[in-house]
Amino acid sequence: MSNKAVQAGTERPAGGPGETLRRVTSPDGVGLAVREWGDPASPTVVLVHGYPDTGAVWRQVAERLAGRFHVVVPDVRGSGDSDVPRRTRDYALDRLEDDLAAVLDAVSPDAPVHLAGHDWGSIQSWEAVTGTRLRGRIASFTSVSGPCLDHVGHWMRDRLRRPTPRHLLQLADQLAHSGYIAFFHLPLLPALVWRGVLARTWGRLLELTEGAGRTPGHPAPTLADDAVHGVRLYRANMGSRLARPGRRTTDVPVQVVTPTRDLYVRPMLTDGLERWAPRLRRRPLRAGHWAPLTHAAVLADWIGGFAEEVQAAGEPGSTEEPGRAG
Repeated sequence: MSNKAVQAGTERPAGGPGETLRRVTSPDGVGLAVREWGDPASPTVVLVHGYPDTGAVWRQVAERLAGRFHVVVPDVRGSGDSDVPRRTRDYALDRLEDDLAAVLDAVSPDAPVHLAGHDWGSIQSWEAVTGTRLRGRIASFTSVSGPCLDHVGHWMRDRLRRPTPRHLLQLADQLAHSGYIAFFHLPLLPALVWRGVLARTWGRLLELTEGAGRTPGHPAPTLADDAVHGVRLYRANMGSRLARPGRRTTDVPVQVVTPTRDLYVRPMLTDGLERWAPRLRRRPLRAGHWAPLTHAAVLADWIGGFAEEVQAAGEPGSTEEPGRAG
């Protein structure tokens, strides 16, 4: 395992105003870099990033929330300033849940947190929200472009069991936008592509395809390594969960932000989600996949508003709120 150099439990100023950096150690010894903004006495919001990003993808959202919340943004294992496990099995969802538990123990041991995740950050957060280990530790969950893999497995099975033209078109649409997943399972080639050209052009590619401007720290200087290590997330989890999906439910209030122009996670993957998360709020957003970069103000408003509603003992029902223009 590759170790990065901030000792566990220490805090020091980080890159931005009011930002601190601490080190948290997961049960298997993986050190996680955790950045914080805001007053630790305020309600805590934890923002978890996806692939191939670092916590910097959430920076604009975090800074907007910091006036009202204690905002916590970890670099997930294998990325940014966190340690890099070498074995594929060390990227399994149960290890990621261990990481989240360690972060919660460090930053909010006595009060539940409001959790939000993007892409793989949302996928791994679903694991915690629908499991039993962190029951009572998560007050609300906002999911952005990252479904529960077990829910996706059931979504696919439902369409194969009832192969109507509409269902088959939906299945074909999602599969057509998921070809990169098969590519990530190939030996050597993903690393060659990322280290060869993709990491150098990634920022420009996001500008062209997503309209994402540059934000401090993103793309990260560690992008090539992060992308190569992060491929293990797909290899450790996708096949087993999609082939043998569990029945994962939650009574946590869930807000699903669905970018309608997402090129990777198609909006219809959320069809029937009330079956698994009955306390559901839907938020369609006219945006692409990287909404934390392109629509930071909107996401900060929605995440913060949802958290405040739950804090005030409100119980959001299953509703669909108006979307926002891109």
